[in-house]
Amino acid sequence: MRPAYYQELWEAIQSSADPQPAQIDALARKVASTFIDRYFYSNEYNRNYIQLLCEMATRCNDAGLNQIAARALFGIVIERLCDDFEDLQTETYNRLICQVTDYLRRLPEGAELNQELLNFNLMTEQDLMQRVEVMRLGSDVSIPSEMKLRKVLVLSRVTIGADVAITSIICQRVLDSYPDAEIIVIGNDKLQQIFASHPQISVRELGYTRRGGLLERFGVWLELLKAVRSETADCDPQSFLVLDPDSRLTQLGVLPLVADRNYRFFNSRGKPEYPATASISSLTNLWLDWLFGRQEFRFPAIWLEPRALSTAEKLIAVIQQKDSVNVITLNFGVGGNSRKRILDAFEVELVLSLLRCSENFVMLDLGFGDEERERSEFIIQQAQAAGFATQTASFARSPAIEPGTRLLGMECNVGEIAALIAHSHEFIGYDSACQHIAAAVGVKTYTIFAGTNNARFIRRWHASGPNRSEILYVDTISREHMIDHMELIDRLHDLRLN
Repeated sequence: MRPAYYQELWEAIQSSADPQPAQIDALARKVASTFIDRYFYSNEYNRNYIQLLCEMATRCNDAGLNQIAARALFGIVIERLCDDFEDLQTETYNRLICQVTDYLRRLPEGAELNQELLNFNLMTEQDLMQRVEVMRLGSDVSIPSEMKLRKVLVLSRVTIGADVAITSIICQRVLDSYPDAEIIVIGNDKLQQIFASHPQISVRELGYTRRGGLLERFGVWLELLKAVRSETADCDPQSFLVLDPDSRLTQLGVLPLVADRNYRFFNSRGKPEYPATASISSLTNLWLDWLFGRQEFRFPAIWLEPRALSTAEKLIAVIQQKDSVNVITLNFGVGGNSRKRILDAFEVELVLSLLRCSENFVMLDLGFGDEERERSEFIIQQAQAAGFATQTASFARSPAIEPGTRLLGMECNVGEIAALIAHSHEFIGYDSACQHIAAAVGVKTYTIFAGTNNARFIRRWHASGPNRSEILYVDTISREHMIDHMELIDRLHDLRLN
């Protein structure tokens, strides 16, 4: 009854002369949440809810209105299926993406998508599902000895943190087994700042919009196909490989790229053989052990631009004129996921507690976007009001540190904050890209994990590196109004000092 009822509501919105975003948003959230309710309650997969969300994400003339339902589908349904790291949810995700793909290929705007799927002999939704399930359950086939790899394409995981935790390990392990290989990472241009100084790794830029509509999110696969074909056009089939670390670029492996012999997929979300407590970096190494037929272990790594490292080194040298100075870099970014944050009072109190120790010098990344910048400026204002000398500066302008400064707010990009972290003594932040960067460069890392009660998610995504990496778990879901900020800060200092 409910799918039909929601369908009627959607038709009423469509027939309106002026559909309102708030109406579409409210309905899309109800539909997506009801699907999840029924799925979690009884493992029911109701196709009608997904079909309706697809319609809502493609039927409006205004692209902005289409994006509303796409956000609900990905944010409420898909992300929850992916975050659980359970085999059953992985199968359900694949089923859902196959249904969405089949819907999109039948639209007039999906003609190119349909033709490329036909080129892979994927005629139906069932064909797609059979292919991805076979691959998911048997994707760890070792690379045949007759393959002499000269070029390896590695797909980005789309987020910088995941690319550090997973993709950087893949690159290292490929070169361990094939030292003469050329590695091309396909992904966001920001990867240039953390990967491209390695002489055998290059970045081919390909963007993925995590806030776009359905057609835009799936359309990136068509651009990826063109990139892969361009890079492998002159390659012998025995000389190249495409490694897919569960990438959004292929909708987590559902959409194909090359022949099976030249493709391997990292089933990062669910496999019975995986140790329950292992980090995602450890699982990546385990997968590569199976692929390459040899046991090794590599920590995540980054390869920063020499210019950024040199600027950071000079800046930190000025700060550390006294040997006793302890440089702590903080980043309170959450990649747009506000659930990972604790309220402003915590961030302010944490910074003030660090500044009260005279040996500490605090560098605060001002963040990305207006919201993060406003929060950082508020923290700096509160530190000034408490009597501490503060300064804000731009990394790109090689700032001079004013005498007496204790808190430095830095405007910088991802490569620049990575360089600052690399020359710091400690890093503190939420579960985000910077925790993985800090661990990769061997800095003591303290991560505040909030916004989830899923123990396996925390274990999978805790930072991995050669130095100490600790987590501070905060239950902001069931105990949001009972959080004692000072108790959390005391726990964090206990971790730091013991």
